[in-house]
Amino acid sequence: MPGTRNSPLAVRDFRLLGLGQLASTVGDYCYAVALPWLVLAGKAGPVTLGIVLACYGVPRTVLIPAGGLLADKFSPRTVMLAADTVRCALVGALAFLAAGHAATLITLAPVAACLGAGQGLFLPASFSIMPTLLTGEQLASGNAMSSALMQIGSLAGPALGGLLVATAGSAPAFAVDAASFAISAFSLALIRSREQASQAEVQADQDLAGERLRQLLRRSPVLVIILALSVTANLSGGGTFEVALPALAHARFGASGYGWIVACFGAGALAGTALAARLTSMARPALVACGGYLVEAAAIAMVPFLGGLAGAAVAMGAAGLCNSFGNIVLITLIQRWAPAKLLGRVMSLIMLAAFGTFPISVAAAGILVKYLHPPPFFPIAGVLLAAAVLAALARPAMRQFGVQAAVEVK
Repeated sequence: MPGTRNSPLAVRDFRLLGLGQLASTVGDYCYAVALPWLVLAGKAGPVTLGIVLACYGVPRTVLIPAGGLLADKFSPRTVMLAADTVRCALVGALAFLAAGHAATLITLAPVAACLGAGQGLFLPASFSIMPTLLTGEQLASGNAMSSALMQIGSLAGPALGGLLVATAGSAPAFAVDAASFAISAFSLALIRSREQASQAEVQADQDLAGERLRQLLRRSPVLVIILALSVTANLSGGGTFEVALPALAHARFGASGYGWIVACFGAGALAGTALAARLTSMARPALVACGGYLVEAAAIAMVPFLGGLAGAAVAMGAAGLCNSFGNIVLITLIQRWAPAKLLGRVMSLIMLAAFGTFPISVAAAGILVKYLHPPPFFPIAGVLLAAAVLAALARPAMRQFGVQAAVEVK
């Protein structure tokens, strides 16, 4: 229970991390509303938006492995602090460009690329910092609390971003994002992380872990199935949420409407987290998670066809609930299944599978949305997601995941 000595909230460094990540999430969603509006409000169209997002996504994907190595060498806190400091300056520059109406593809592309590089370095460190702050007994509740804080940020951020963009333009929303990076960096600077192992110990551990991971991939099909599902799901989802959805909202609902749609997705995600936390004893958890993904696919397909802003918001709320529920169930299964010393590498593989398709997805979506217009994109994305889930369920290993004993790598 919160307030007890064993609660993560009793740990000063965890509170600092949570505060910083809450602020950063609010800022990230302000940016997520402001950037497409900045591009689409000018002469540029969805193709330019797809290019800018691809410029963000490529370096993010390329630098995820480097982020893991740097986190091992210098500590996760140090990498996160450096990434947030640099991104604060970059988004501040973006606010300046937006205020001066100087945001073009030539200026936006390099800024987006540098922001993506910072995110690529930040992500692995953010997944590995928690064990340096909490004990093993506190880890599960700490992860849940951290996820809940970020989902609260995903509710406040889009609404704030939509309000700022609708009333004052994109520049103030970028300024809020820059301030959120400053708050996160300051919080990280106050954290007293534990000492890292020696470089020789880290290298020896990495060599052993690499061999054990190769054994795990050879001997167990379930990880390969999950990686394939992640690739296909995110190939369809990246372009849908980052290009097709803002283009649809720009044509029909306005900036504030777009902010509310994204906020409804966040509200659904928060509800999905709560549902996953309550349903801790399912007979076939992977099957239930995949069922959630199938409902998500149906909700995505219906976004443009439910009668306006309210219908689109309800559909996105349902998609957020099912997505969050399925993700938490599967991640929990993976955490219990994977050998402890391989968990970081397993999660890095899944992150690469998820984020690696982003540049392709948004670039292709920009072209398709230009020629097909936004509405047809949503049922196409829903069908692709449903096909990927059904293909995964066709494999017995996926249906039985979480039912049979965990695979051990000797």
